[in-house]
This record gives sequence, structure tokens and C-alpha cells, in this order.
Amino acid sequence: MSRAVDGSKRKNHRKKILKQAKGYWGRRHSNYKTAKDAVAKSLFYAYRDRKDRKADFRRLWIIRINAACRAEGITYSRLIAGLIRAGVTINRKALAYLAIEDIEAFKVIAARAKTALGA
Repeated sequence: MSRAVDGSKRKNHRKKILKQAKGYWGRRHSNYKTAKDAVAKSLFYAYRDRKDRKADFRRLWIIRINAACRAEGITYSRLIAGLIRAGVTINRKALAYLAIEDIEAFKVIAARAKTALGA
């Protein structure tokens, strides 16, 4: 029995890889061997960075909260400690939103944290 060299499965797999490499520069979009490596690396980066995005947003929220806190005369860490002591459960995403969109509400929260700290 003869051996199938260029079967449909093999062709479909190569076609799939080259389709994923569409838009890549140079041989990376047309040569299967280089495209395969480029696609594997890009899929790894995509997976890793989906995880990193969450940390990036948390970092951004903390920066925004800290900037708003300092306008109120308190640091970020003292604000969080005061909120914990006061029993206020609000996440950083919501706090950052308040710091930008609703400054008056943020001032009330900051004042509550200050009183809980006894400052």
C-alpha cells in the first residue's frame, strides 16, 4: 500500500497555521516552518498577557486611588487600612471609578477611613 504524503489532514493543519499567521511580516506569513514558530510564540504571548492584563488594571486602579487619596491628605495604604478597620468592603475598581467620576462620594469614603484610623 502506498503512503499518503500530502493528505487532507496535513494540508488542513498547515492551512490553519498560515491563516493564523496572516499579517505577519516577511516569511512568517507565507512559509509554514517559520509561521509555525511565530504562531506558537504569539499564542503563548496571548495566553500570558490575558493573565497579566488583570494585574495591569489593578495597578492602574491603585495609581488612580492613590492620586485621589493624596488630594484628601491621606496615602493609599492608610486609606485601605482605614476602610478595613471601618468595615467598608469596596473593591479597587469601584474606588478608582469613584475617584474619577464621583469625587464627592470618594471624599465621603476617605473621611470614613480617616475617622476609623483616628487621624
